[in-house]
Amino acid sequence: MNRRTFIASVGAAIVGLALSDATVARADALADIAARGTVRIAVPQDFPPFGSVGTDMAPRGYDIDMANLIGEKLGAKVEIVPVTSANRIPYLQTSKVDLVISSLGKNAEREAVIDFSDAYAPFFNGVFAPADVVVAKAEDLSGKTVGVTRGAIEDLELTKIAPADADIKRYEDNNGTISAFLSGQVEVVATGNVVAAAILEKNPPKRPEMKFLIKNSPCYIGMNKNEPALMAKVNEIIAAAKADGSLNAISQAWLKLDLPAEM
Repeated sequence: MNRRTFIASVGAAIVGLALSDATVARADALADIAARGTVRIAVPQDFPPFGSVGTDMAPRGYDIDMANLIGEKLGAKVEIVPVTSANRIPYLQTSKVDLVISSLGKNAEREAVIDFSDAYAPFFNGVFAPADVVVAKAEDLSGKTVGVTRGAIEDLELTKIAPADADIKRYEDNNGTISAFLSGQVEVVATGNVVAAAILEKNPPKRPEMKFLIKNSPCYIGMNKNEPALMAKVNEIIAAAKADGSLNAISQAWLKLDLPAEM
């Protein structure tokens, strides 16, 4: 081996060791949280009921309760970091936060850059109606008046599956759809579980109940790639919270709905 080859080999070995050390360090976020005694969690600030600011200026919502549950089970103080939909993943990638709990859905583009925990919150579009309205599947909408927000995902999906004699009434925004339901202009609404929760928050005489699912897109906790210890711990916490009912209590508090059985 000549001198140049030897130097190149040593250099490659050093780079390899450095990259290996960096990978180990990056993969030890759980130990970093434990050593710091604080877990930094990105949460929404303008998306109720998942995250908003209360009259006391304190953050409140499903995701805030979930963040506090995660921190408690990690034995770490929670540092709440308000984010928007646009900056929540960049905050994670630049190590401004350890976890993202911000009504985060999973798709292929996001999975290429971050990892996702098991699902912790339901987020879906479905058909809702009062208890005395018998609707269990799309065919049962035959002859019924159905309110939906024009152009929304639920409008597009409902159009594909509704029977020809369903009377679909389209409104320009969610408030219009809610008003139509509450005033009796429609028997049934196709909407998101967040909108249904907003209706229930008004404690109306006509209370929408989930009848069947149109499109499912649950929420997951986001974390950086290659964090197996943190991933395992977070999933363990989620599983335990589902088993002991504490996660269902959060869902009831903010969405007025039980966790779906399939979650």
